[in-house]
Amino acid sequence: MIIGLRVASIWSEDVNNLVPFYRDVVGLTPGLVAPGFVIFGDPDQPALAIGTHSEVHGLARDPNRHIVMLETDDCVGESRRLKELGVSFVQEPEELEGGLTLSTFRDPEGNLVQLGQFAQAM
Repeated sequence: MIIGLRVASIWSEDVNNLVPFYRDVVGLTPGLVAPGFVIFGDPDQPALAIGTHSEVHGLARDPNRHIVMLETDDCVGESRRLKELGVSFVQEPEELEGGLTLSTFRDPEGNLVQLGQFAQAM
């Protein structure tokens, strides 16, 4: 029985190209570190993984195919903070119908990542 999402992975030619960005710029906390692989956040909860993959070379060729969303409680503020740190955004924060605010940025290898803020349930 499938019970839900556990880990979303972004693969790289060298994990060391991406770990400093996600740890130091985005602000995620490594929860599990192994050679060539890092899970950010609680490894017992849905999390983001970054790893070295032998079949991945260079920048993302089709960064629109898979987009990871990181949840935030302040999409506008986090987007501003990341832009001040030099992160390149392709979509400014936008409130969508249904109560979701999204913005989209590129990591150092060209992968697209979204910040998502869900409206509070009434």
